[in-house]
Amino acid sequence: MKHNKKEETGDSFILRGKKLTDRLRQEQTLPDAEFKELLEMDEEAVLDYLSQNARQVREQYYGSKIYIRGLIEFTNYCRNNCYYCGIRRGNRSVQRYRLQPEEIYQCTDEGYELGFRTFVLQGGEDIFFTKERLGEIIRHIKNRHPDCAVTLSFGEWEKEAYQYWKECGADRYLLRHETASEVHYALLHPDEMSFVRRRQCLQWLKEAGYQTGAGFMTGSPGQTTDTLLADLRYLEQLQPHMAGIGPFLPQHETPFASQPAGSLHMTLKLLAVLRLMFPKILLPATTALGTLHEKGREMGILAGANVIMPNLSPKSVREKYQLYDNKVISGDESAQEVRRLASHMRAIGYDICYERGDSLMTEC
Repeated sequence: MKHNKKEETGDSFILRGKKLTDRLRQEQTLPDAEFKELLEMDEEAVLDYLSQNARQVREQYYGSKIYIRGLIEFTNYCRNNCYYCGIRRGNRSVQRYRLQPEEIYQCTDEGYELGFRTFVLQGGEDIFFTKERLGEIIRHIKNRHPDCAVTLSFGEWEKEAYQYWKECGADRYLLRHETASEVHYALLHPDEMSFVRRRQCLQWLKEAGYQTGAGFMTGSPGQTTDTLLADLRYLEQLQPHMAGIGPFLPQHETPFASQPAGSLHMTLKLLAVLRLMFPKILLPATTALGTLHEKGREMGILAGANVIMPNLSPKSVREKYQLYDNKVISGDESAQEVRRLASHMRAIGYDICYERGDSLMTEC
């Protein structure tokens, strides 16, 4: 029987990918050259093997639990002008809104009745919400629901603000570093924004005692294997409790409107790689992943993710928080449809978990 040389080469790549995966799982890191080699492999069999190992590692620590967080997008005003973001300051077509405190409390009350025990307050960097205003909202939520965790995803602020919000009861903070390459950062942000400051903020968050999350987009304009490697090395240094990894998706009113979306394959691969690097990390299957592919979130779970964030925001504002085009805003993305989401998770062998779901990376 004759063998096809191309098939033999493919088989050797797959074998090599499996060996690199085994080593990554055992050592939780790889040398630079081997990390790059693994990231550049596009064989589906390699992704399947990575995902299989990622699932095994996640289940070792979290079993079949998939934690859910109630996402509340409380403002789409933003002082920043990031080139990739649909609610950037320079986008004049956005219908801006701010939720009133009572509207936010209504969201958390509804979420609590549905079983949510973590609420994520996400917004653009809206200076209307001063340190004191947001602190009062956090304090009020914790008083109403003392058994719940409050996560903030609210961008860059001063060290004192982070400390104050922590004292008011905030438990976690998500701040994507976006990229660990200073050159790449400059491609994605205007000059007024600082690569150094973003890192400083993440350090302040850890020092304040938050369960801290970083992360980046896959396929963002200008991203290379070298920048992805830098991201992995930065996360090794930071040791975050959470990592937000999702695909870049273009938005039609941004400078990157014509850029292609990030790769589903690469996003899933990086989720699996991060699970093997950080076995105890909290790793969301993001809304962007669900937007990129109708089964994207399920695929993310099967690649090692263990968090999903259904939307608790009022229906009247969901369409206005458009970081990217074609965002999923109804159906399973609505917290009111959580039963359907639970059904989807059961279909792939997992269970929605309503616990607070704190990070097991307590040593960080």
